[in-house]
Amino acid sequence: MNSLSRTTRSWMFLAAAVAAVGAVSALGADAGHAAAAHDASHGASAHGAAHAHGHVSAFSLKQIAHSYLTAYMFCLSLCVGSLFLTLAHHLFDAGWSASIRRVTETMASLLFPWMLILALPIIGFAWTGNLHAWFKIDPATDHALDVKKVLFNPKAFTLMVPVLVFLLGSMARSIRAWSVAQDKDGAAIWTTKSRKLAAGGIFFFAIGVTLLCFLLMKSLQHQFFSTMYGVYYFAGSVWTTLITLYLLTMWLAQPGRPLEKVYFKRQQQDLGVLFFAFTVFYAYIHFSQYFLIWNAAIPEETFWYVLREVGSWKWVGMTILFGHFFVPFLILLNQDIKRNLAVMIPVGAWAWLMHYIDMTYNIMPVIHPEGLHLTLWDPLLWLGMSALLGRLFWSEYRKNPAYPLKDPRLQEAIIHHEVPAPGAAAAHGHAAH
Repeated sequence: MNSLSRTTRSWMFLAAAVAAVGAVSALGADAGHAAAAHDASHGASAHGAAHAHGHVSAFSLKQIAHSYLTAYMFCLSLCVGSLFLTLAHHLFDAGWSASIRRVTETMASLLFPWMLILALPIIGFAWTGNLHAWFKIDPATDHALDVKKVLFNPKAFTLMVPVLVFLLGSMARSIRAWSVAQDKDGAAIWTTKSRKLAAGGIFFFAIGVTLLCFLLMKSLQHQFFSTMYGVYYFAGSVWTTLITLYLLTMWLAQPGRPLEKVYFKRQQQDLGVLFFAFTVFYAYIHFSQYFLIWNAAIPEETFWYVLREVGSWKWVGMTILFGHFFVPFLILLNQDIKRNLAVMIPVGAWAWLMHYIDMTYNIMPVIHPEGLHLTLWDPLLWLGMSALLGRLFWSEYRKNPAYPLKDPRLQEAIIHHEVPAPGAAAAHGHAAH
């Protein structure tokens, strides 16, 4: 059995484990679900309509706040996706990803302080009543909010959002600091430290990311129940991060650039395979959430999708269905396509667009229930925040060696780089034995 096969299966096993932990953590936020069912049938649609606000001016603070949140959730997904890939590398003692690990370490490290700083306006928008409607609702008058008030209250929101981003960022920065320290002395203790932190950190990662997307995005319509929402955001985050990492490392591996001597077709192929795998995993999670909600037909769950089948939102949903799954899935079925830059560059741009549309689909129906309504703020804040994140990444990345110089697995990443010809994998494994 070749190492790529083992590694790919291991990473997918980890994805399933994170999904399970995320779902369990979500159950806590859904306490009182059964008790709320009757009241939610009356309250969910009423409060949802109340927060729709009819027509929202393109230059209102409410529009700016929701456009900002959409851009933030997109950029946050790149950081948490990079953190997951870094943790996965250490958990499985991966060899093939050693030469590109510094890229994910640096991207994940942007969580603190930069993504924490960028989260502060969201807290300000919420307190001024321009974002999360429940900030101005008395839980005593809203049973759907009352059963979640331990989590959905202004003080908890203001404390938990920055603390969660800080803790996730601190974990990323610790691993990066130990990796840089190993560049100097080559001591194995730094690898051991990273593995131990990853072993416990993966559980906090699952809970922390779930709580963050609950607080920042899902709670825009606080009546909504879904125990799969955190896994859904996680799957989309890693999916977008993988194609971003694919294109970024390909650029860094061009002649004369930092990864030229340590990045080969094997790493390129592995990233393409994982991107394909998470294309399927995301579709499975999103379909499962929709199917279970449709099948149960409970009002506090169904209203969320009912709102998103009104007007042009129906076609946005269809765009996500075909564009987020079928298009990349069918393209990447061909093994050779995964190493064809002429195809993968457009696929990467398409993936970014689909993930942003996905974030828009989650956030914008709250203020534009009649259908998709794009404003100048949407591309301006999305591309502006992404460019800022890219600039910060490059500044941080250039401060240290471009790859872990003395990582114990680096030699393995360099040597085992040839992609076997069709049918050669089995023969290669037999010869090794």
